[in-house]
Amino acid sequence: MIVVGLTGGIATGKTTVADMLRRHGATIIDTDQLSREVTAPGAPAFDDIVQAFGPNLLTDHGTLDRKRLGSLVFADPDLRGRLERITHPRIRDELRRRLAELRSASHPPQVVIAVIPLLFETGAERDVDVTVAVVAPDAEQARRLMARDGLSRPDAEARVRAQMPVDEKRRRADFVIDASGTLEETATQTQKLWDGLRVRAGG
Repeated sequence: MIVVGLTGGIATGKTTVADMLRRHGATIIDTDQLSREVTAPGAPAFDDIVQAFGPNLLTDHGTLDRKRLGSLVFADPDLRGRLERITHPRIRDELRRRLAELRSASHPPQVVIAVIPLLFETGAERDVDVTVAVVAPDAEQARRLMARDGLSRPDAEARVRAQMPVDEKRRRADFVIDASGTLEETATQTQKLWDGLRVRAGG
């Protein structure tokens, strides 16, 4: 079993590439979903976040207002760091637990894709065997964010700037998928990546 860390900037196409790899047969672990689980009401991180940021970030249903929290922390690096110190260790522990569970299965999957947006920023590349960066130009990321999330241009650009520069991700990744073109072009690159991963996994 090989573990692939799939990363990329916001709105670069990570989910699209992960879905393509899932259809090829990969097992997917999405740390955004893990984040939702470790910050759900009753989970340890939930209480820490409420204590750190206040109950005004809760919805009427008592869950975290993730959109409001995101707007707050993306505008303030100190607050973003505070949130990450609460959530990242829990997400990483849960990721490691799930990987250990898969490895100990009677028939472990050949290829596991861990979608980790902040792979390099958090040092999580040490937990994977191969790293893949999905990239797109900053302007394209901002355009997609505006269309997808209804953000203003300044807000979208601020979120793009808050992350590691795309050139740094390119430099550090073992493989790069440029998802700035058509879906067919992204699919071709993803097929080539999958073929290489299967060979590496001995399948």
